Amino acid sequence: MELADSMGMALDPEDARRRMVGPERCESQAELLTYYDLPIQLLQSGEALERVTAELVEDLMRDGVRYAEIRWAPRLHLERGLSVTAVLEAVASGIARAALAHGPATPFIGLIVTAMRSHPPAANVELAHAAAAFGAPIVGFDLAGPEVAWPAPPHAAAFNAARAGGLSLTAHAGEAPGAHRVREVLEFGVRRVAHGVSASEDESLIQLLRARDITLDLCPTSNVQSGIVADLASHPVAALHRAGVSVTISSDGRTVTGTTLSEELAHTASALELTKSELAAIALNAFVHAFAPPLVVAPMRATAVREWDAWRAELDIT
Repeated sequence: MELADSMGMALDPEDARRRMVGPERCESQAELLTYYDLPIQLLQSGEALERVTAELVEDLMRDGVRYAEIRWAPRLHLERGLSVTAVLEAVASGIARAALAHGPATPFIGLIVTAMRSHPPAANVELAHAAAAFGAPIVGFDLAGPEVAWPAPPHAAAFNAARAGGLSLTAHAGEAPGAHRVREVLEFGVRRVAHGVSASEDESLIQLLRARDITLDLCPTSNVQSGIVADLASHPVAALHRAGVSVTISSDGRTVTGTTLSEELAHTASALELTKSELAAIALNAFVHAFAPPLVVAPMRATAVREWDAWRAELDIT
């Protein structure tokens, strides 16, 4: 509401929640994505981007997160004259602001620059070059947006540019029916797929994911909201993990999903009857497949292993 007021926009709490927090279930991924419209509208200045990034890092810290990768699409923030580089600088400044305020307690943050499927392929090539040239804290390159309306293959050149620039590769896919949408992004050479739910429909694709050690970054609450699964109890994350596919659990957009990482882990474990050992393994897998340099992630992973082991021992489980 403060950001809206600074732009001369009237926004009350009820309207904000109605427009920013998605329902339990939408008819499609495309409908769910409309709940990002207001946040994007409010984040069109460097000041707003820096503030919201710093506050997001603080929220993650309070939730006990040690390492996070923030995905966002810089080209969605150009409506009021910002350049892509200015957007990158504002978000990086927000991370630095949080670190200055909270010191060693601040989570380590990597940024993943996301290209939009609906944007011109040439513009996404330019975005990849800008992201690679910017350097830390940018660690990866991504693709997102409505899968049904906008296929992934036209954006192959952007991924080639990102790879040449030293960025790790991931892409959103599998939030709409059809395992072929996951196969499309595998052609880019991605190491991880954001969501990838529809891969569970195709045994040969599951075998390919195992063989290539490709991680599916699943967001169960969001996947229910987008309509790709009926409810948490029907989500394939447990079956995929038990089948030997590398999976993680994430919160997706915390405002739109109305959840935190802790809540996402707890609700998913309960709905799918994950054992404590399974939950720990999935949580720790996020450190294994992180995009930050191994020397940065290794000590955090070692600490996390000790703490998850202690938690399991406390509960007297195997």
